[in-house]
Amino acid sequence: MESARLAEYPGSWGVQFGPALPLGAEYEFGHRTTVLKEGSVYPPAAKPLPCDILWERDVPVQLRDGVRIYVDILRPASVSATARLATLVAWSPYGKSIPSKALPSGVPADEVTGIYMNEGPDVGFWSDHGYAVVHPDPRGVNKSEGNIHAWGGVDADDAYDVIEWIAARPWSNGKVGLHGTSWLAIAQWFIAAKNPPHLSAISPWNGMTDVYRDCFVFGGIPDTRFAGDVASTLTGQQQVERFDLMAKKFPVMNDYWADKSANLEAIEIPAYVGTDTTCDLHRMGTFEGFRRLGSAEKWLRVNNRQEWTDQYDPDNQLDLLRFFDHYLKGHNNGWENTPRIRMSILDPGGTDKINVPYAAWPIPGTRYSRLYLDGDARVLSPAPVPRPTELTYAAKDGQVEFTYRFEQDTQVTGYLKAHLWVEAKDTNEQDLFLLVEKLDSHGELLVPAAESVKQYFPVPPPGSEGRLRVSMRKLDDARSTQFLPVQSFRQPDPVPAGTVVAIDVSLLPWSIQFHAGEQLRLIISSQPPLPPGGNVDGPSPMMKALPALKTRNIGTDSVHSGGRFDSYLQIPVIETGGAA
Repeated sequence: MESARLAEYPGSWGVQFGPALPLGAEYEFGHRTTVLKEGSVYPPAAKPLPCDILWERDVPVQLRDGVRIYVDILRPASVSATARLATLVAWSPYGKSIPSKALPSGVPADEVTGIYMNEGPDVGFWSDHGYAVVHPDPRGVNKSEGNIHAWGGVDADDAYDVIEWIAARPWSNGKVGLHGTSWLAIAQWFIAAKNPPHLSAISPWNGMTDVYRDCFVFGGIPDTRFAGDVASTLTGQQQVERFDLMAKKFPVMNDYWADKSANLEAIEIPAYVGTDTTCDLHRMGTFEGFRRLGSAEKWLRVNNRQEWTDQYDPDNQLDLLRFFDHYLKGHNNGWENTPRIRMSILDPGGTDKINVPYAAWPIPGTRYSRLYLDGDARVLSPAPVPRPTELTYAAKDGQVEFTYRFEQDTQVTGYLKAHLWVEAKDTNEQDLFLLVEKLDSHGELLVPAAESVKQYFPVPPPGSEGRLRVSMRKLDDARSTQFLPVQSFRQPDPVPAGTVVAIDVSLLPWSIQFHAGEQLRLIISSQPPLPPGGNVDGPSPMMKALPALKTRNIGTDSVHSGGRFDSYLQIPVIETGGAA
């Protein structure tokens, strides 16, 4: 085991905690064993249990610093006492209690058994295929001791200890995997970077890998509305880390935030990564997690659905079973021949393509095409524009738009970026929000089909978003690439009012088909196109009361283009026949 570290964050970081929600009177606690019987149905889920499941509850596990946490162990009851099982762990602070009191949003009741943690593996399915599933209450959650920590080093060290504890159980075959969506996916990147000896494979679907850049200070602009809501839902006996308050306290990158940027290159084990190109919250982190992942054995599947309908889809569970059977059970099932990339290509107004195979990410042979801003015509031009133009807009609620009409069918798949010359007329700060969308030939917005995003949480914007606080424009040269600018966010550099400055803005990866005559629209705005996590009419009650995002925009802002102001949008074009 790696050397012990402090169980709490260094005092110099000044990490802020707040009270966790108290446990309800209905909360049951105590070490006991129950058998969940085959054929049982647990509403609102409607799928009967396919086998008897042995449920061992509130098993204590002592962590390296002496803190005691509690886990539930679920495994097929029919397995002999001498059998050794592969194990999946669902690591999150949402609470290990089962049966679930709610269906995952959009998931048909007859597709799940109800024996799952929120966003975790369906135990009914995995037990029926000979797996043990462990549900921990991590540090501080419910009856587990300590304070609740949000990802990063402390949380990953705790999971390391639990994984090694599992591997030593008499029913374990010594191979442990991680699976889950959203929070559970985020946690996997940090845990895997610690390389616990018995962690043998991971499957992070729809997560983040750098919570500063991917969400809470996206573009250098603190955006704590969604983060505060999540932190306020966690239950325990002590305190919960308030990463929303930390975003306000430390809006620049520092050691605290570096601890919440996973060391992806250190991950050595096989990974089955999943995401989509419609959701803002998880998109950049998952694609970057896969791209920078140190393991040579990695697969990426990109879907065109909301995360939970994808996670619990029966075909996708069987696909994931093949992956874990191969790496946790040693089955020679041909998984290694699975295409390394399976891409969904959205086609609002047409028909999406799914599971299009490619050899690598970004897609080999991608042509990065620059479309230059023409302020006179309000269009994007494939050639540099000679005449300089300035377009102004109200810094509080204004925007400017540019369109480009495709003359031939064009697939755009990969990373987008904008190189812009901008100016704040009345202050030394400027917050910019970009959105790229698909329009039909008449200029009407085209969005993903309703059935593909039914009850989506977060509700997706219909395109690719980017944002940047101009004082935070300095790039991290070591991490930036030709297709992906990455800001260091270490030191603000305000621009005097009335000064024109060049910036580079990354936009979220996208995969979309344009047909001849259809249009691309670039919007440059003083406000985000949608609140984080979707619009206020989305399915989650916590999203309905979100306040407007606070920006530093004052007076009048402008975008310069043409001549020496070579403002452009760069898009990744995939040539016909590029699929593997």
